[in-house]
Amino acid sequence: MSDKGRVTAAELAEHVGGKLIGENAVVINGLSDLQTAIEGEVTYVEEEKFFETALTSLASCLLVPEGFVANGLPKKVHKVFIEVARPKLAFARAAGLFYPPKKREPGIHPTAVVANSADIALTAFVGPHVVVGEYSSVGAGSRLEAGVIVGASVTIGDECVIHPNAVLYDGVTIGNRVILHAAVCLGADGFGYVRDDMGYHKFPQIGTVVIEDDVELGAGTCVDRAALGRTRIGRGSKLDNLVHVGHNCDIGERVVIAAQTGISGSVVIEEDAVIGGQVGFGDHTRVLKGAVIGSKAGILPGKIVRSGVWWGIPVQPLDEYKRQNAHVKRLPQMSEELKELRQRLQALEDRLR
Repeated sequence: MSDKGRVTAAELAEHVGGKLIGENAVVINGLSDLQTAIEGEVTYVEEEKFFETALTSLASCLLVPEGFVANGLPKKVHKVFIEVARPKLAFARAAGLFYPPKKREPGIHPTAVVANSADIALTAFVGPHVVVGEYSSVGAGSRLEAGVIVGASVTIGDECVIHPNAVLYDGVTIGNRVILHAAVCLGADGFGYVRDDMGYHKFPQIGTVVIEDDVELGAGTCVDRAALGRTRIGRGSKLDNLVHVGHNCDIGERVVIAAQTGISGSVVIEEDAVIGGQVGFGDHTRVLKGAVIGSKAGILPGKIVRSGVWWGIPVQPLDEYKRQNAHVKRLPQMSEELKELRQRLQALEDRLR
């Protein structure tokens, strides 16, 4: 991150599209949370249960829900308020003012190895020990940090950030404003084999990987190339660290997937789905638009997960999962009750003999 910026409350309100209440010229030089914010910083509050804490915060500026100030303020509160529809979203947008993305001077480091046929934009940055293969291209304003490996015939769009030691195999395509964190691997062979008399024979893995605009992939995430065709991650999707996407998967737009999720081959996840951490997908499953799958869920091969909230192994609607979990928690009690009933039945049989 670069050095923090300094803005006035009026500039901040304009940037987040909010209504300013208080002194326009108050200088804001950073952001923090409610508990640790100090004078000169901005923080936010959304939930009513934290309103009192927000008012006692040392922060100079508060991003608050619309109508917050109309409800009345204690006389001793001297802060700047910016009313917005969604304070947490406004806070996230404000971060760019104080912590703008790191900029690199364009150029190619002397230790980089770039093929003669590669096309590197004049405004791109190619860092130390980067390798760029034959016929690959790097778009305007993109950054390839230290140790990045780019294979042959790879296309990297504009304003992308490829962090250290990421690997892009041959033929991979990524769009604009894509962020790949450290050790991301795109285009390794999918796990595809055909059994023969001597063991397993490798099925051709000759497809590609397509990463669309505004995607961010966390550190250590792997996206396998398709056996035939393509593996796709749609525009605006965000994958956490250590996610594995198998061959021929099709992940739609604005999908969010948390850490350590494993996705088998030929899985389809439609747009706006939310996937928790450590979820396991069997092959050829389909998650429909807007579905939410809780952490550690297990989806059997071929399963269709419809809209709604799902949890458990095997995955099931959340209400069913809660009922089942309640029954499981009662098993020790039920076991004792059954033992007592058996004893009473035995005593009754003994008296009738």
